[in-house]
Amino acid sequence: MLEIRTGITGKAAEEATGGKLASAMGSGSLDVYATPAMVALMENAACAAIAEYLEEGETTVGTEMNVKHISATPAGMKVTAEAEVTEVNGREIVFTVKACDEAGVIGKGTHKRFLVTADRFMAKTNSKKA
Repeated sequence: MLEIRTGITGKAAEEATGGKLASAMGSGSLDVYATPAMVALMENAACAAIAEYLEEGETTVGTEMNVKHISATPAGMKVTAEAEVTEVNGREIVFTVKACDEAGVIGKGTHKRFLVTADRFMAKTNSKKA
């Protein structure tokens, strides 16, 4: 891992359509941007923030997400998420995350990811099948 430091940021964006709606994801009955979709977009922004700092074979896994979904987004609107590294504790990386639609902030909170070696992580995970 190259040095990951506070202040590094990343972004991700998508449109609130189809499978990203609460009615399609099973997280509600309305055609609005789903909370699970917002969380995934925030994670995507966090991954984007540190992608260039990972060496071959390294990746990160999400370990904690603490967010509030504070405003509904209607179908068809663009949603953007931003993540900023606020702490680095060894292999644990902490981010502040925020999501906005075209009208303003729709969600915010914190997210933690942990740096792992992909092969070792998958070997340990797959050993659960034995």
